[in-house]
Amino acid sequence: MKTNPIKTILATTALAFLGAAPLSSLAQVVKIDGSSTVFPITEGIAEDFQKANKGYKVTVGVSGTGGGFKKFCRDETDISDASRPITAKEMEACKAAGVEYFELPVAFDALTVVINPKNTWLKEATVAELKAIWEPASQGKVLRWNQVNPKWPDQPMKLFGAGSDSGTFEYFTEAIVGKAKSSRGDFTASEDDNVLVQGVAGDVNAMGYFGYAYYAENTSKLKALPVIAAPGKPAVAPSAKAVEDGSYQPLARPIFIYVKAKSLEKPEVKKFVDFYMENGAKMANEVKYVGLPAGIYKANLKHMAEGKKGTVFGGKNEVGVSIEELVKREAKN
Repeated sequence: MKTNPIKTILATTALAFLGAAPLSSLAQVVKIDGSSTVFPITEGIAEDFQKANKGYKVTVGVSGTGGGFKKFCRDETDISDASRPITAKEMEACKAAGVEYFELPVAFDALTVVINPKNTWLKEATVAELKAIWEPASQGKVLRWNQVNPKWPDQPMKLFGAGSDSGTFEYFTEAIVGKAKSSRGDFTASEDDNVLVQGVAGDVNAMGYFGYAYYAENTSKLKALPVIAAPGKPAVAPSAKAVEDGSYQPLARPIFIYVKAKSLEKPEVKKFVDFYMENGAKMANEVKYVGLPAGIYKANLKHMAEGKKGTVFGGKNEVGVSIEELVKREAKN
């Protein structure tokens, strides 16, 4: 894969906004939309799939996990990228529209809190400190770093975070604040993680958060902040190893694609999903996420073959699910 999927996200978004030329009527098209976190994996898979399969077109949009599910449940897409499990409300919307689906975990992400590399005083942060920064009660009140920790400087905070349609926004707020979508509103929000990258890179007093792949692609512009999960616990920086051994908590999370059952009847979609499961681990690692054990991808294919539709998460997010726990859950499905 020669094209960098992180960098192509801006071009993809621009084409969608401006209105790209119509795809050939002869092309067999697979339509995907959703999470910017999952985008690098799906876009990389799509590029390789199209190279290996002439006459197939795969379109990958980025409207956030929530935005993607809205399109998915309106029967506008074949596949939805999601950085958190489908919610009960989204399940109801799909059910009302007669949309059935398969939930396929494709990787693990180390959701990363980032700061400006010129920030020399912030070495680590506790979950409690992060909550004090991001909780709704801090809006308009907690505006300077020393208000959170007196050891930190009397400097203004500049915050950048995921938009409200983002699964990353929902996961981060639940993991850090304790309730999904519970956040202060006085920060720069965007579903486009590149906007957040540029914001943090441009201000020494900035903090932001997004999927690990966007940090890994911008290590010269950003610094990852080690997180202390609880008193007495060590500070742990995001990494593949920390995700694999379960020590990066509470910000390690599984990420998914959801495949419409009806769409699998189309040869191009079935062929693409099979290709995704065969190459998902390699691509996930290539874009700096953590590929899952081979058994998960095989279980995904088995579940589709056996018609095991729906979700194993019951319509709610779960903080702290490990790769080991995900393997056990999928085995029982």
